[in-house]
Amino acid sequence: MIAINNITKSFGKLQVLKGIDLTIGKGEVVSIVGPSGAGKTTLLQIIGTLDRPNTGSVHIDGIDVTSLSNKKLADFRNRHIGFVFQFHQLLPEFTALENIMIPAYIAGTSSSEAKQRASELLQFMGLADRANHKPNELSGGEKQRVAVARALINNPTVILADEPSGSLDSKNKAELHQLFFDLRDKYGQTFVIVTHDEQLATLTDRTIHLRDGELEQPETVEPSEQPVEGEDAVADQHSAAEQTIEQPQNEEINEDKTR
Repeated sequence: MIAINNITKSFGKLQVLKGIDLTIGKGEVVSIVGPSGAGKTTLLQIIGTLDRPNTGSVHIDGIDVTSLSNKKLADFRNRHIGFVFQFHQLLPEFTALENIMIPAYIAGTSSSEAKQRASELLQFMGLADRANHKPNELSGGEKQRVAVARALINNPTVILADEPSGSLDSKNKAELHQLFFDLRDKYGQTFVIVTHDEQLATLTDRTIHLRDGELEQPETVEPSEQPVEGEDAVADQHSAAEQTIEQPQNEEINEDKTR
């Protein structure tokens, strides 16, 4: 599905990615975690064809996207990749339904087909009654669900999300996180999610740890003695279950470039 081979990326003298090799399977929900400045957003940009690596290649569905011309790349991106960012980026003058339809129009889909598809997505999101509402009439969680529906309108093979729940309260976070898995189960898309949210990272099929532009293996603890019974054992199990766990092309998506 996604094969990343030895990609590097530098901005001036700053090397942000240092020989990344990574494979992500079809239908996987994968989180990318790491400290600020680790290169997470830059990696997501390159996977999403918003930027090109200095060296190496990215294959999506068997296509070497790093070899495509800018025109072909833009068409591939619109048809095969959906984006969800921390801030919904909905156009305020359009309704929820119209916002969702925009990528379909760009792809050349007829108005009737785009409207039908957008209506189906709103129904799935539980927002059918909000179709004709503009963004200022929607809650934060509703706006983000509309943004997710917009990312899905062209039935892309890959959904890339950069801190998608970063601006939501705990209730809406939980609902959005569950939505990703419901969508994967219904439509079969691959999700790659950059996040600082520990809860979301622990839910994903696999967590990729990035530090200083390189993939790192999570620490493993070798068993040294038999587990302790009682309260200490419960505390140890609780501690072991915890994991540690970063915005769009405009101001949000450039965070790694400024470091």
